[in-house]
Amino acid sequence: MNDAAASLDLGGPNVPGQSHLGPQVDAFDRRVDELLEHLRGHPLADLLFTNTTHIADFSMIWHGIGIVRGIAKGRPDQVIVLAALLGAESLIVNQGIKRFFRRERPTTAGDERLQVRRPSTSSFPSGHASSAVFAAMVLSGWDGPLLSILWFKIAAVVGISRAYVRIHHGSDVVGGVVVGVLLGFVGRRIARRFAPA
Repeated sequence: MNDAAASLDLGGPNVPGQSHLGPQVDAFDRRVDELLEHLRGHPLADLLFTNTTHIADFSMIWHGIGIVRGIAKGRPDQVIVLAALLGAESLIVNQGIKRFFRRERPTTAGDERLQVRRPSTSSFPSGHASSAVFAAMVLSGWDGPLLSILWFKIAAVVGISRAYVRIHHGSDVVGGVVVGVLLGFVGRRIARRFAPA
């Protein structure tokens, strides 16, 4: 572990947000951070996860995918429906669920070795992970299995990026995935109703 990582001491007892969800969750979060620390500082990993976390801010990556996909398929209706659903999902997670938990983030601005946007909402669940899985669920309701695999792979990279840059605990990402799946089932039904495949 290098000096920058050691100074963060995310394995220590005083990490913001720890003890909020119990000792088992704390142990899980420490293990995730230890595993990711083996990758931090590697130029390709830093580039991948830092850039992914940036383009996933405000679901930009999913709006971009929606627009490109809508143009390619001649389905502007699906572009509009996806954008509206992402807005609703963000409102539910950021103004609803996060306000209930109010968990502190492990850092206020991410790992000091990696430049990321300082979020204004609380930590649990990860909004990036939730919106990523939600978008992948909606898109997979319209697309075949090959594209669906791509959408979920992108969602996985987005989720991992949030713990990688240390703006979320690992358990925040898991919570975001669960929320994204649950909301995604509802979103997929709405999407199929208003913009059938």
